[in-house]
Amino acid sequence: MTQPPLLTDRSALRLHRARSQTQPVDFLHKEVAFELKERLSEVNKSFNAPLFVGAVPPVLHAIFPDAPVIEDLPELTIESGKQDLVVHAFGLHWADDLVGQLVQSRLALKPDGLFLGAMFGGATLEELRVCLAEAETQLCGGLSPRVLPMADLRDLGGLMQRAGFALPVADSLKWTVRYPDLSSLVRDLRGMGETNALATRHRAFMGRAFFERTEEIYRTVHTEDGLLSATFEIVVLTGWAPDANQPKPLRPGSATTRLSQALGVRETPLKD
Repeated sequence: MTQPPLLTDRSALRLHRARSQTQPVDFLHKEVAFELKERLSEVNKSFNAPLFVGAVPPVLHAIFPDAPVIEDLPELTIESGKQDLVVHAFGLHWADDLVGQLVQSRLALKPDGLFLGAMFGGATLEELRVCLAEAETQLCGGLSPRVLPMADLRDLGGLMQRAGFALPVADSLKWTVRYPDLSSLVRDLRGMGETNALATRHRAFMGRAFFERTEEIYRTVHTEDGLLSATFEIVVLTGWAPDANQPKPLRPGSATTRLSQALGVRETPLKD
C-alpha cells in the first residue's frame, strides 16, 4: 500500500509541544473547550467511556478529567469499539494521513458513539503565510515550507464521510487577534506548541533581516490601529459511529407537506 508523504517531523512536534508547557498560551483552547461543551450539552446522551487524542490542553481535558489521553501517533493505541466518545484535539492538522486518523477514531467507537475533532483550518495565519513568502522570495529568490498547509472546510465534511461517519458535520470558528509586533505572534504560537514542525522545513536560521522584512511587509497590508492582524480558524468536526437506530434522510420526493405550508407563506409558482 502506498504510504502518504511525510508531512510532520514528529520529534520536532513533541519538542515544541513540551516546550509550550513552560509558558502555555491557551486563549484559543478555552474558546474551543466552550464550543465543545456547548455541542455536548445539545446531545441527549451521557458518556461513560470518553477518550482524548492529541495535544489535549488542560482546559479541554477538564471536560472529562478522568478520561485517558493518547498521543496522536500515525497508528493510534486504541482498541476497536470500546469508547462512546472520542475527542481528537489539536492533532489532526499535523496528521500525515488525516483520513487514517478519522477512520481509526471511528473504529474506536461503539455503535452510535460520538466523535468530536478540533483542528486549525485553512484560514489560519493566512496573513503571516503571505508575508513570509514575499519576504523569502525577495531576500532568497525562492520559497521553503514555513506554515503548515491546512485543510479547507469544504473538503473536511467529505473526508468525514469517506472515513465512514454517519451524520457528519464540519463547521468553523474564526478569530482575528491583534499583535503589537511579529515577535508577539511568534511567542503565542510557541506557547501553543504550533511552531514549524514540517518535515521539509528549512533548518538553517534565516537571521534578523528576514524577520524584519517580514514584519515590514506585514505592516503595509495587515494592520489595524498599528497592530498586526492574525486570523485563527478552528474547524470542529462532528460525526457518529453508524448504528441501525440512527435517523436516516428521507428519499427525495417523499415529502407530504409543502415548504410554503410549513412556513405559513403564500407559494408563488415560477413562470415557464
